[in-house]
Amino acid sequence: MNNQIHFFSQGCRFLIKDKKEIRGWIEEVIQREDRIPGEINFIFMDDAALLNYNLKYLNTNTYTDIITFPLSDEEQVISGDVYISIERVEENAKRYKVNFKEELRRILIHGVLHLIGYEDILVNDKRKMTRLENKFLKLYSKN
Repeated sequence: MNNQIHFFSQGCRFLIKDKKEIRGWIEEVIQREDRIPGEINFIFMDDAALLNYNLKYLNTNTYTDIITFPLSDEEQVISGDVYISIERVEENAKRYKVNFKEELRRILIHGVLHLIGYEDILVNDKRKMTRLENKFLKLYSKN
């Protein structure tokens, strides 16, 4: 594969484990959606930093676990920046009674689905996205 999926930490100390497996999984998801993996940057940060991004770019004053910015000029190529609050991932894992790794994988694939073009504002769209997340989380566990 092309290894254009990168992981960064900004303002927090977080290192993702299993980078090779996660890259392969994300690339497979993108290909299963009939798209081409481009350059994707996952940037991990704390709540305060992501709140600042939410205010600056989306004019929203609420904490969130993820913000995505698609950056591809070509519809078939999936590229972009995905900003993730590690604190929100930890909190969500506790709330939904799952382990941190599972919740992190859900957030990662949620961001990829946004880059592909899926939305989750409307109830039906949110249900569809959750079904896709569940489908692709099972794919990860089979790898």
